[in-house]
Amino acid sequence: MNRDLFSPATLGALTLSNRVVMAPMTRNRSLGNVPGELVATYYGQRASAGLIITEGTSPSPNGLGYPRIPGIFSEAQVAGWKAVTAAVHAKGGKLFLQLMHTGRIGHAANLPAGAEVLAPSAVAAAGEIWTDAQGLQPHPVPRAMSEQDIRQAVAEFAQGCTNAVEAGFDGVELHSANGYLLEQFLNPGSNTRTDAYGGSIENRSRFTLEVAAAAVAAIGKDRVGIRLSPHGVFNDIAPFAETEAAYTYLARQIDALGLVYLHLVDHSAMGAPSLAPATVQKIREAYHGTLILSGGYDRDRAQADLAAGKADLIAFGRPFISNPDLPARLQAGAPLAAYDMSAFYTPGEKSYTDYPALNA
Repeated sequence: MNRDLFSPATLGALTLSNRVVMAPMTRNRSLGNVPGELVATYYGQRASAGLIITEGTSPSPNGLGYPRIPGIFSEAQVAGWKAVTAAVHAKGGKLFLQLMHTGRIGHAANLPAGAEVLAPSAVAAAGEIWTDAQGLQPHPVPRAMSEQDIRQAVAEFAQGCTNAVEAGFDGVELHSANGYLLEQFLNPGSNTRTDAYGGSIENRSRFTLEVAAAAVAAIGKDRVGIRLSPHGVFNDIAPFAETEAAYTYLARQIDALGLVYLHLVDHSAMGAPSLAPATVQKIREAYHGTLILSGGYDRDRAQADLAAGKADLIAFGRPFISNPDLPARLQAGAPLAAYDMSAFYTPGEKSYTDYPALNA
């Protein structure tokens, strides 16, 4: 099999033009939690990626923990995303919507009226979160979810999948990484429950697997992927004694559900513990679908891991911010433009849609 970074790839029923994936990155440009014309321009500029995975998008008002992040639960949000998918598809691109419920990583000042900060347990995350209204604020103590809340959240994810397909997306990625709601259930540091959703590996995995099963039932397994970050430390999540066993179990169950891809993130480039090759290998053996690896890749390392069969697709994050034509630059060996980190999360077009393509 030709696993060159620039060769076509099959993902379920889709044919991708290359194996370069644009990783999901929060950009905070959706005013009123609705993606607008600027968001459509941004993704359209990056349509040469084999696959775009959008920024985290909440299926629930309760999951809008950060300011200016988009949702996928209202008619206005679906309409806004339709413009985004049209812009990408017009250039031959493919894109999945990342469904992200922030759980305890949120603040009342960032949520719409009637929404609340929910989590598996009433355990506040360390640190602070930005609010446009009140500046930096400590993470609040979330309300522990009842079983009815859990059923409601599963239903919201399923409806989010249906809405994503209505908006024109080719599929969805379930965000079970980076310390958000699904991973909050997986991790014993944030999940201290004693019911069917806490305690054992199987119980702590239950919510993520129920969400995945509901997503498959809603839109089909070829349209559902999932993102995991074993050994991640983002948002006050820490590795635990059973990390490898827990993620191997989860990968096995995801394989049984037939999810179209598993997106595995290594955050060591950002200071987290390295994702052990043995852990990746065990997950690779447990899950037989398309494996996406992500985390600090350059062209040479990406080519090496593809050639070695360690992955099927490689995701790039921050280089896509300042290089809208990243696949072409990588293929040509052209220099990459530097990004302006100070404007990663600010509103407006600066350091968002104003990075030129190389041929411009």
